[in-house]
Amino acid sequence: MERHFERDLNELKERILWMGSLAERAVHQAIHAVLDGQAALAEKVLQEEPAINELQVEIDDRVVQLLALQQLMAADLRFVLAVSRINNDLERIGDQAVNVAQSAQRILRHPRVKPYVDLPRMSELAEGMVRDSLNALVRGDVELARSVLVCDDQVDSLRDQIFRELLSYMMGDSAVVFQAFELILVAKNLERVADHATNIAEDVIYMVAGHDVRHSGVERH
Repeated sequence: MERHFERDLNELKERILWMGSLAERAVHQAIHAVLDGQAALAEKVLQEEPAINELQVEIDDRVVQLLALQQLMAADLRFVLAVSRINNDLERIGDQAVNVAQSAQRILRHPRVKPYVDLPRMSELAEGMVRDSLNALVRGDVELARSVLVCDDQVDSLRDQIFRELLSYMMGDSAVVFQAFELILVAKNLERVADHATNIAEDVIYMVAGHDVRHSGVERH
């Protein structure tokens, strides 16, 4: 029975990590559809979204079975509950990638507003946060999880910079309003990706240390 239980836990970890890799890839492809002008990447994100949704349902089922059939010790219980929450955040990261891909399809119908400077950096940070939060989950690494929390402020700062710059373009030239507005939406979606990565990191800290930092600013500094 114990060996069967360990196998179930390992399979749950494998599935959540596979879902994480799909969500991370979706974000990468979606933003590069914008940055590199590749419509095919945007289409790929839309085609692959159902796989993320199916994994969410599968992982939820695995969590319910473990909770219903096993008497979990404290550490295992925290892990299973963390996976349940992380599962939702990864699905929402996939949703944000879809939003970016759809914006990319609309943006690519028009001339580029401006050279992209802050958007690639914002994307790099958000993608790195997703990757680091999942690595923290695998390793049980609280310090890596805390580093993700710190990055969230940097992403917010870049979002504000992008908003200000694009608004000035919109006020100066009505011909670029549509493209600039779509880019503002892309930046907002990337900010949400970073927020979900932050949620995952907070869940890892709770899972490993039993310390709930969701409403504490201390961990971010």
